[in-house]
Amino acid sequence: MVNFPTIDIAASGLAAERFRMEVTANNLANASTTMTDNGDPYRRQAVVFAAAADSMANPKSAAALHGVQVVGVQPDATEFPTVYNPSHPHADADGFVRLSNVKIPEEMVDLITASRSYEANTKAISVFKEMVEQTLTLLQGGQ
Repeated sequence: MVNFPTIDIAASGLAAERFRMEVTANNLANASTTMTDNGDPYRRQAVVFAAAADSMANPKSAAALHGVQVVGVQPDATEFPTVYNPSHPHADADGFVRLSNVKIPEEMVDLITASRSYEANTKAISVFKEMVEQTLTLLQGGQ
């Protein structure tokens, strides 16, 4: 079996960006959730990436890098915004409701960025495939 690190690196980017899009979609879906099981509004989640490294290679060499990996999902620690709405079922004694800390414009930027990164990784795989096909054609004598 032939190993193609170029494809492996781009595939890791595809997987990481797909996961980021899923988390972003979940944030958007819960943007108006004012009460979760723990009693707080929905807290925005953020994906954390790191460079994937080969444990067998020298960690300081370029050969040690093998794309990207998701190392976790962290809750956004920003404060929950509040709004005065005494008729809301989750209002406190003073009539204030704590809202989710999800900001729709930021989530849309994250979604667009993840989508563009996904497209770039797809293009990298496509270009690599074309290069391999052209190389095989040249090796066959241009037939």
